[in-house]
Amino acid sequence: MSPVTNVEIRIILKDMARSSRILHLLRWALALVAAFYVFILLSLVALKWINPPFTSVQLQQSPFRRKYRFVPLSRISPNLQHAVIAAEDSRFYLHHGFDWEEIKDAITDDLEDGRVRGASTISQQLVKNLFLSNGGSFIRKAIEATIVPFAERILSKQRILELYLNVIEWGPGIYGAEAAAAYHYKTSAAHLDRDQSARMAAVLPSPRRRTPVRMDKYSAIILQRMTLMGW
Repeated sequence: MSPVTNVEIRIILKDMARSSRILHLLRWALALVAAFYVFILLSLVALKWINPPFTSVQLQQSPFRRKYRFVPLSRISPNLQHAVIAAEDSRFYLHHGFDWEEIKDAITDDLEDGRVRGASTISQQLVKNLFLSNGGSFIRKAIEATIVPFAERILSKQRILELYLNVIEWGPGIYGAEAAAAYHYKTSAAHLDRDQSARMAAVLPSPRRRTPVRMDKYSAIILQRMTLMGW
């Protein structure tokens, strides 16, 4: 067997150093991922009792002046609660974070006509608003999917709904049901009637482009859904 040359030794040492750097970077990456999820878990536990002063999405939507006031679920009209569930997540109280029936329907629709149909639950949308962004990238959706089970496990359905109604955007820079009721109808969230609630729920898919007054057709559909659901 021929002796190892100096050149070969240097190559071996370089490979070892490269491998060491890769392992070091992997350890740092794993540590960052672990720290991120520890932060998420601690935040979710805190959110059982503490109302968030802001969300990740709110911080990213800086071009508009932010109007945001958190109110308890008891001060949000049941009409609005029902309208939002009927519009956004009809099986909210039945699933555990993911509506597999809706996901199946969305995939079927996509296969049939090529259009992309959303199937996000209220829990998924809450996680996105609290910790992530409005971007539709696969990475964001994957991270969201890993957080949702923790949110469903730690928070009650009523708390998830309360947080959701208070942090989502209802117009340019208008966050939460209380600010939205004042902005759109000059009233409080507690006093919204069925028609107003359905119209407000109708703007949620695109709150910066839609206004309640123009939501005649979709609000009528939401009212029909509410009636079918016993509301």
